[in-house]
Amino acid sequence: MNQEEHIKYWIDSAEDDLDSAFVIYFSKKYHWSLFIGHLSLEKLLKALYVQSTYNKVPPRIHNLLKLAELSNISLNQEQMEFFSEINRFHIEARYSEFKDELRKIATEEFTIKYLNKIKEHFQWLKSLIK
Repeated sequence: MNQEEHIKYWIDSAEDDLDSAFVIYFSKKYHWSLFIGHLSLEKLLKALYVQSTYNKVPPRIHNLLKLAELSNISLNQEQMEFFSEINRFHIEARYSEFKDELRKIATEEFTIKYLNKIKEHFQWLKSLIK
């Protein structure tokens, strides 16, 4: 695959994940919905990494702040704080010792609030892809 095909791969996968996050939300699996929401942003950042570095293989990391930095994306304070908050959904949904904590806070209202913010940031990140 060339660079353009790699970027398309990451975008397509990110869009599918964002759609899935909402489907999972409606099935009331709120903690998994947030996990997949994080994944959708991670994949768009990986598309941006490929775009900005001409490297077809993004790093195998999940930290949104680090991916933004490696992709040469300038984040304002609000974006940095949001990505930092969203990072915890990756860890807390994946590892059983934290999963119960996330289940407690991931109410219907909490989750839809964050999913809507994820969607806003998703659209912003996608607008940076040429």
